[in-house]
Amino acid sequence: MRTKICGITSYEDAMAAIDAGADALGFVFYEKSPRNISISHAKEIISKLPPFVEKVALFVNVDAATINFTCQEVGATLAQLHFDFDDSLLDQLHTPYIRVIRAQSAQDVHLYCDQYRLIDAYCETYGGSGKRINIEWFAEIDCSKIILAGGLTPENVSELKEYGFYGVDVSSGVEREHGKKDYSKVKEFIRNAH
Repeated sequence: MRTKICGITSYEDAMAAIDAGADALGFVFYEKSPRNISISHAKEIISKLPPFVEKVALFVNVDAATINFTCQEVGATLAQLHFDFDDSLLDQLHTPYIRVIRAQSAQDVHLYCDQYRLIDAYCETYGGSGKRINIEWFAEIDCSKIILAGGLTPENVSELKEYGFYGVDVSSGVEREHGKKDYSKVKEFIRNAH
């Protein structure tokens, strides 16, 4: 499974994740998140990163102009849309995107099944809560286009291998405090996911 370490707030955390084998890093542009990062700080970090690592910008309840400006300014390669939106927004985006489904029921995991999508446990705070999604919802479906998030840790990520997820996304499960990664947990998470 491919791995994304989300909620990056420092160059040191970014490089620790990359050195551990992360395929993607997530930068949160949502002011209410404890992992929120400014455009200037994200740009500074991303400008120093090596190639072949996906730089994902996470957005909540913003317009296409904000997404386009932020992604271009910081050098993000993918926009993660962590909110409900009208499909006309997608036509205005200049950056590739991934849709987030905040699943509240088993039926939700079937939404947009022809697309790559990130499925997270529903919570009011838009991610990073450590809330685990019901894994039984994925037992009988094709998970090859799903990136799973929500309550993942180094201890439970290996349980997911049998489902065939495209990837996994973790934030709070590898932190020592909000926005600060625990490098040993990052290494263990990626090792167990692979």
